[in-house]
Amino acid sequence: MEINELTPAEARVWRAFPRGERVDFRAADDEDPAEGGSWGPERTVRAAVLRALLLGGDRADGEIASLGLAGARITGSLELQYATIEHPVRLRHCHFEEVPRCYAARLRELNLSESVLPGLVAHAIRVDGVLRMTRTRFHGLVRLAGAEIAGSLYLEGARIDAPDAGEPVLQLNQAVLGADLWAPGLRVRGQTRLTGASVAGRIGLADAELDAPGGVALDAQYLSVGSGVGARCLRARGRLDFRGARVPGTLDLLHAHLSEPGDTALRASSSVIGELWLRGGERLTGALNLRRARIDHLTLAPEMVPDQVCLSDLGYTALSPHEPAAHRLAMLERDGDGYVPYAYEQLAASYRRIGDDGAARTVQLAKQRRHRRTLPWYGRLWGHLQDAAVGYGFRPLRAGGWLLSLLAAGSLAYGLHPPAPLKPSEAPQFNPVFYTLDLLLPIVSFGQESAFAPKDHQQWLAYLLIVLGWILASTVIAGVTRTVNRQ
Repeated sequence: MEINELTPAEARVWRAFPRGERVDFRAADDEDPAEGGSWGPERTVRAAVLRALLLGGDRADGEIASLGLAGARITGSLELQYATIEHPVRLRHCHFEEVPRCYAARLRELNLSESVLPGLVAHAIRVDGVLRMTRTRFHGLVRLAGAEIAGSLYLEGARIDAPDAGEPVLQLNQAVLGADLWAPGLRVRGQTRLTGASVAGRIGLADAELDAPGGVALDAQYLSVGSGVGARCLRARGRLDFRGARVPGTLDLLHAHLSEPGDTALRASSSVIGELWLRGGERLTGALNLRRARIDHLTLAPEMVPDQVCLSDLGYTALSPHEPAAHRLAMLERDGDGYVPYAYEQLAASYRRIGDDGAARTVQLAKQRRHRRTLPWYGRLWGHLQDAAVGYGFRPLRAGGWLLSLLAAGSLAYGLHPPAPLKPSEAPQFNPVFYTLDLLLPIVSFGQESAFAPKDHQQWLAYLLIVLGWILASTVIAGVTRTVNRQ
């Protein structure tokens, strides 16, 4: 393209390029590029001119050529498919009339910050430095699937609005980032897809808003992060899906608001997470799915737990904040998978790990009671007897209470009406306490039971005490055996 074919605005950009100078057409720093459609020819640059510069522009001796442009209206489509661009590209505060196309292009650096675009096509793009789209506004799809960015991707304060696109509006699936995905304050209307992406550093989504009601707001299945995900104060309408994700650091959802009524608000099944923080925010609207997840430290406030959870085969080392067992058991009762023994074992283990053995026993007792509901009637009957007698072995003092009560009742009854001796001349002196103990204790004998013969109602009382003694002994043995085996 010859220089005499350029408009005055384009000629200015053309002359600045070899020296790496920045051209700023803005009349004021607070101009809104959304109004760029009305900008005149004095600040209009054709995309074809920019393409010609990037692919074959001159270089000044001793200078680093680069394209630096601000406040321009860019007409036509910037076609850079498969191109190799050796110069930094900085198009800030610009208004694009058509979607730039950078499919499989290779660039040193790309900066579209504070600009307004109808979308971006950059599948498989390779950026040797960073890709900046800080506070950029998109009114269409942002396609970065399979992108390779050696540095960071900056999307802080960006706006992407394409709720009726019928596909994810921010596509970063299979992308590879050599540093961070930095997007605090990001606003997306439509689905954000990070499926299979790899981020060597950290993902920052603090104060972000992801809006895809009735669908998936963030699809981060099989995401791999080198550090953690900071999503504090995140607001999401639609599911957050971290199924199969690998987050060795923290998945921070403190003060988050997650909502997907009638479906799953947060799914992190089969994931491996260092720390998951769910605390300080509003109660999840929708289910919480942590099936088969492995979490070193789970921070889960009871007030954030929704009506339905899925905890089958969830494993965690520590659970905080420390709460009474009753508050945690309410969560297990809401498990959509029904009775999950492993969930109770995990909760009990977390209490034992911090030395709260009383809470651990409460959880184990609740597990037996929940299991009892799954048994046939005769199993439930025997379970009720074990529960009433010794709390399935976790309430051993209860056996002593039953024993003392029966001992007091029998001693009183036989003390008021002693039974007749079988052989008066050989019988020992009658003792109502030891006689009752002889009836209650199946193995121990004090010589009282064999020496006296109760009659009528006394005989029936003796039968009752013998039966209750055997039941008490059996439940004690069963409970103690269960406890010893578990330990």
